[in-house]
Amino acid sequence: MSGRFPQAWLEELRARADIVQVVSRYVQLTPKGGRYWGLCPFHGEKTASFTVNPQRQMFYCFGCHAGGSAINFVMEIERLEFKDAVKLLAEQMHMDLPEMVDGPNEGVSRSEKERLYEANRQCARFYHAQLWQPQGAQVLSYLRGRGLSDSTLRVFGLGSTPAAWDGATRELLSQGFTQEELIRAGISVMRDGRPVDMFRQRAIFPIIDAQGRVLGFGGRALGDAKPKYLNTGDTPVFNKRLGVFAANLLKKERALPRVILVEGYMDVVSLVQAGVKGVCATLGTALTLEQARLLKRYAPEIWVAYDGDAAGQHAILRALTIFEDEGVHARVLDFPDGMDPDEFVRARGAQAVDALAPVDATSYRMKQEAAQHDLSTQEGRTAYAIACAKFLSRIREPVELENYIQQLMLTTGFTREVLLAQIGRTELIAEDKRSVYRHAARPLQETNDGADTRTTAAEEQLLRLLCEGRLEAGAVTAEDFVTEPRRALAEKLLAGQSPAQILEEIEDEDERARAAGWLGGDSGVSDGQELRAVQDCLRALRGQRARREIERLTQLASGQTGEERRATLQRIQELTKESRTPARKD
Repeated sequence: MSGRFPQAWLEELRARADIVQVVSRYVQLTPKGGRYWGLCPFHGEKTASFTVNPQRQMFYCFGCHAGGSAINFVMEIERLEFKDAVKLLAEQMHMDLPEMVDGPNEGVSRSEKERLYEANRQCARFYHAQLWQPQGAQVLSYLRGRGLSDSTLRVFGLGSTPAAWDGATRELLSQGFTQEELIRAGISVMRDGRPVDMFRQRAIFPIIDAQGRVLGFGGRALGDAKPKYLNTGDTPVFNKRLGVFAANLLKKERALPRVILVEGYMDVVSLVQAGVKGVCATLGTALTLEQARLLKRYAPEIWVAYDGDAAGQHAILRALTIFEDEGVHARVLDFPDGMDPDEFVRARGAQAVDALAPVDATSYRMKQEAAQHDLSTQEGRTAYAIACAKFLSRIREPVELENYIQQLMLTTGFTREVLLAQIGRTELIAEDKRSVYRHAARPLQETNDGADTRTTAAEEQLLRLLCEGRLEAGAVTAEDFVTEPRRALAEKLLAGQSPAQILEEIEDEDERARAAGWLGGDSGVSDGQELRAVQDCLRALRGQRARREIERLTQLASGQTGEERRATLQRIQELTKESRTPARKD
């Protein structure tokens, strides 16, 4: 078996992990109407809108729309990936885990990884102890000179390397760790046939994950030593692409409105010491897709606060693109005078940080692009307009686009019609300004998936009746559903999957929240009225299907003549009559 838990084992875990008991560890629940209610742990609220359905083994919040199974709940509340949430839940249920090998850790057993975690933990304790010894005086002086208090040094577990080249190696060998384990953990390296310390003459920043495990270290050189920052390389327990610095602190801060992403470890430490919440940094690399997905779990919005130099500004533009690709709303915290976050907070304090207004991604791109052109010349203004059009073309909301078009008109002098043509949005050009957006707007009676409100209500009620187990075999089929997302859910329910299992299989958080809303509500159908409710729903769905076909045939008929056109018009009449006929099930 590689990379997956056995399905039978997962089923047993779901059966043992009663969701009411799991959620009750974090939320005070009150039974009401066959459900349990409480204050949502994922967003601030005063009136309970968070529900747990023991029959369907799922939770759903009517406020923020978070929803899923017991495993999904543990993923969200503990900020864990699926596998780690399963492991935590299995431990709480006293279930033994099946052996798993996966990716870069193939061939490394759980017990071996636990040894490496423990080696890192003991090494971090050793480095921290060195900080308070005479040999750590230089590093301690450096850190205090950066304005850090002793309390902050302890919160982050900062440390110092020993004077000897093999001080940490010898200490851990004396604790019973093997030479091979220290090398695999990245604590030691081989030099001239013997193991020596990976980090020497450096201030040490332990890298700790959300579960409190020490994954590796970042070392900041003193003086002119190179490289300035040195990080643990990839090991069986550490991949710098997958985590962020200070993840352990992020986990403790609930309901964050935003996360501030900075470049350096010292930026994080200084901002946190000043009282700024929700701060983290990448691990010595440019932002990765994996890190963007991780940060998406902690807050609905990310503020990118990189250094003010040219490299930092370039990294911001790259980060904004990555966040957009992952569907994460990102803005930029642009520090004045080219200062980095550490310099700014030490010079002006946390209140000055709070007073900074983040810039939206498009405005920041336009500002950076403007700096590349001489806007006093027509050639510069033309080049600027063409460059801006490339990223403005990605904006789909007409109202949002209009704001930037107006800015670009003032800066470049081009007309609105010319700029829209350059962007490729000619459908928005109209002489009558009142009708500018009529082609881009969706009819009010339609929902996001293109179905009308009657269709949406009908499909949702059928899904909930299926969840409640109140329909006879054959009463509804997946083909009765008009919209693809709800049809897919119906197929799984009719195949015997539980709502909890279905939600666990949905990786995208927005899709899972939407599905939880459809599956988590009550049908509201009285006992004995199921057949009539189904007939009403199927009539609405038949009408929607017929209207779509009528629209298609009407367009087709406009280009036809003769007998072909008469046949199409006759079919339109048949569909119109059929859509008005009550649906029946044999």
